[in-house]
Amino acid sequence: MTSIGGLQIRRLEPVDAALYREIRLDGLQRNPEAFGSTFEKESALPLSWFEEVLGRTAIFGALVDGELAGVAAYAARESAKQAHKATLWGMYVRNTARNLGLGQKLVAAVLDHARGRVEMVQLTVVSENEGARRVYAAAGFVEYGYEKRGLKQGGRYYDQVLMVKHLDEGSK
Repeated sequence: MTSIGGLQIRRLEPVDAALYREIRLDGLQRNPEAFGSTFEKESALPLSWFEEVLGRTAIFGALVDGELAGVAAYAARESAKQAHKATLWGMYVRNTARNLGLGQKLVAAVLDHARGRVEMVQLTVVSENEGARRVYAAAGFVEYGYEKRGLKQGGRYYDQVLMVKHLDEGSK
């Protein structure tokens, strides 16, 4: 856990489900092109679903003066042949908290959690989201692929950039 002048980065717990649900729905509503899920789907889910997600998934939150201002999640692969990989997903920082360095701190929390658990962390980001791409590149992620029409929202296609960070710098 990191705490600096009203900022706290910590792993969210099931008791944080209402806060997590609210910020997740905010992200899905404001930036629907950035997520694989939809506001319509997740807004219909009960609070207990979000509690369960927080109970089984490593999701980190950036709290500014007690308000959840950003989130990022970690998911390790389960199959034996892919257990060396994890995914950074669900990254979102509220509009009112952008340009404060929260994205960098959330990515760092996910990477700190991943070290010693996996060898690499992968992610996808909408190609047009230059700000997010800069945050990931600054954390050491490199682009390794491009998926044309990776997402479709409101009748429009969005290309996705595939990025990876190798945590074991000796083998790529």
